[in-house]
Amino acid sequence: LFSEGGGMAPLAAMIPPPPPAHLSMRAEIEWLAGSADNARGVALALSSSLFIGASFIIKKKGLLMSVEKGGSSASAGGFSYLRQPVWWLGMLTMIGGESANFIAYAYAPAILVTPLGAATIAASAVFARFFLGEDMHICGIAGILLCTVGTVVLVRFAPEEAPVTSVEEVWSMAMQPVFRAYVCFVLSFTLALVYGAAPKYGKTHVVVYVAICSMIGSLSVMALRGIGIAAKLTMRGSDQLRKRETLFFILWVGCCIATQMNYLNKALDTFNTTMVSSVYYVFFTVCTVTASMIMYKDWENQTPGSIFWQVVALLVNVAGVHILSGTRDSAPGCRAGLRALLSRRKSEEKPEYTHLCACDDDAEQQQQQQQRQQQQQQQHGGASRRDWLESRH
Repeated sequence: LFSEGGGMAPLAAMIPPPPPAHLSMRAEIEWLAGSADNARGVALALSSSLFIGASFIIKKKGLLMSVEKGGSSASAGGFSYLRQPVWWLGMLTMIGGESANFIAYAYAPAILVTPLGAATIAASAVFARFFLGEDMHICGIAGILLCTVGTVVLVRFAPEEAPVTSVEEVWSMAMQPVFRAYVCFVLSFTLALVYGAAPKYGKTHVVVYVAICSMIGSLSVMALRGIGIAAKLTMRGSDQLRKRETLFFILWVGCCIATQMNYLNKALDTFNTTMVSSVYYVFFTVCTVTASMIMYKDWENQTPGSIFWQVVALLVNVAGVHILSGTRDSAPGCRAGLRALLSRRKSEEKPEYTHLCACDDDAEQQQQQQQRQQQQQQQHGGASRRDWLESRH
């Protein structure tokens, strides 16, 4: 990134040379990813994104079919969609995608696997356009292109995973003073949000619930990667699954995922799904990359140029996700899309609790007004009675 004289190095010096000629497709993927393990991780992560993106569309198709056949909708508390084979196909597709994502962490670092989740949002938008007939904004196409460019750049400059021979090594990484300080910070800050900020600001600020999910999620990914490494070493002949460190990682992942899903459901139930997905992607990616840098030292042996391009790729992915999510419900046209992205006004789609609070306030105001009217009538009635008695006297 910097030359020997202290100035900025030319940009062309940080761009890698093109791949050698006459390579097979598999060799080209390995050249792009930097190693065979990274190539497997990238392939699994991208497959996971496609499967999860498709599962959203398949499950929504099953929900629509259930309503068309006279069943009650899921938003109304109905469960008739459970009788739809299409919905179960979507559920199996999601399970397959999550399984592929889990295995990807065993082969590639989290700084490579986690940002590739942007492909899920792009894939769901494309599938919704072709299979559900939903319109895609022209700015959404630009967002998909940005996600694609960011993914390719990130894969090309991804760090190589340090060789790990046992789960005890992963445990020693987790016991580093710096990472333990990070865990203490995450837990203390999360408790402050849960008991301090969430009761007051959880229903008005999407950042509160999403921050809890993201920080706890970063810890779950670190333990999940340890489980994946243990499973990979076990398949290679070294039994690591029955060790107490692996069992602790499994227990830790279960607790983290339970907390994460609880507050993610609260966020989805309170705010717009598009807003939650885009904000959650940014927060979760930043927290996971930070935790992975501290625990697994992904950037320790990297050149400044590689780190620079990884940061650029991450920012490009964030921009693509923001454009794709922010213009999904805007009016057609580039100007309308730009206004939707740059506008700071609140969405017209208010959360359900806002309407409920408004109804409660209106009812309370009407009740108070009726009480005042009754009091005034009683006062006027009492005054009239006194006047009549005085006149009689």
